[in-house]
Amino acid sequence: MTLILTAHGSADPRSSANAHAIAGHLRRLLPDTEVRVAFCEQNAPNLADVLSEVAPGAVVVPLLLASAYHARIDIPGLITTSGAEVGQAEVLGEDPRLLQVVRERLTAVGVSRFDADLGVILAGVGSSHPDANVRTTALASALSEGTRWAGTQVAFTTGQTPSLPEAVERLRERGARRLVIAPWFLAHGRITDRVAEFACAAGIPMADPLGPHRLVAATVLDRYEEAIAARSAVSAA
Repeated sequence: MTLILTAHGSADPRSSANAHAIAGHLRRLLPDTEVRVAFCEQNAPNLADVLSEVAPGAVVVPLLLASAYHARIDIPGLITTSGAEVGQAEVLGEDPRLLQVVRERLTAVGVSRFDADLGVILAGVGSSHPDANVRTTALASALSEGTRWAGTQVAFTTGQTPSLPEAVERLRERGARRLVIAPWFLAHGRITDRVAEFACAAGIPMADPLGPHRLVAATVLDRYEEAIAARSAVSAA
């Protein structure tokens, strides 16, 4: 079997390094499975090239948080064009384990769940697909469960609203005296650098992205196994 871990691709080398680090975790978890890394654009190898090399039955697992353009259009299009007999797993989505990683990243910058004066901004990339934005927005409320924070607020970094300044204003209006930014991103890159610049200018601490955490790899593994199970169910029907 082959698992093709497929990331968006970025001109920033930290993004591809993150994908390869997660693939390393997966190889330890799946010693009998070939784990390949591929990208939709900008980095090599491109998914189209990898698809031309794998045997039938491989599974493409998008290393993506949201079911937006790349997961819904780009990856399926590349698979169809290639003619490869492969399956596509679901995106990582709003998995509770990923929220646990966000909480760990916040703890690392000194956040306490008992801080009633704190407002947390969950900064994510916006999408032209409205449902993806709605699902990202819902994560902010889920993140605050079990805390005494003054509030949580999503902010989009690529044109959708609310923007980072708007998120700051909303949390201040809700009584937050201190703020922190939690990036809803898999890796550092150019967008997170812009968020960091905003945070520095505004005097707001910022946590790290999800990164190559073991729980990220575990979520990828679950998506892979879910795709295998779904295919087996169809074959047995």
